[in-house]
Amino acid sequence: QVQLVESGGGLVQAGGSLRLSCAASASIFNIKGMGWYRQAPDNQRELVASITTGDSTNYADSVKGRFTISRGDAKNTVYLQMNSLKPEDTAVYYCNAWRYMFGVKNDYWGQGTQVTVSS
Repeated sequence: QVQLVESGGGLVQAGGSLRLSCAASASIFNIKGMGWYRQAPDNQRELVASITTGDSTNYADSVKGRFTISRGDAKNTVYLQMNSLKPEDTAVYYCNAWRYMFGVKNDYWGQGTQVTVSS
């Protein structure tokens, strides 16, 4: 069943901007943080940015200063503002949410949204 839903991907020229959105099902309670990962063809999935319920953020070095992660009023929503996009940002972007159940980390994933940056 779908528990995370992403939106906002698309085609944009280099230097342009996109904003990705993700909403987690309310059935996933006690979420501790959410984030964005991306995966290009034949590449490993990598962390782009993450944010905790306390608004502590973490970014990949390659996107610092260009991308901004934020969460909505509820901790089951997250956004990724992507500015100054580069062709190397082209990938499928996946939303992630996590929580701890009895000390064990549980991850939940969206289906992914395609971001393509043309040069």
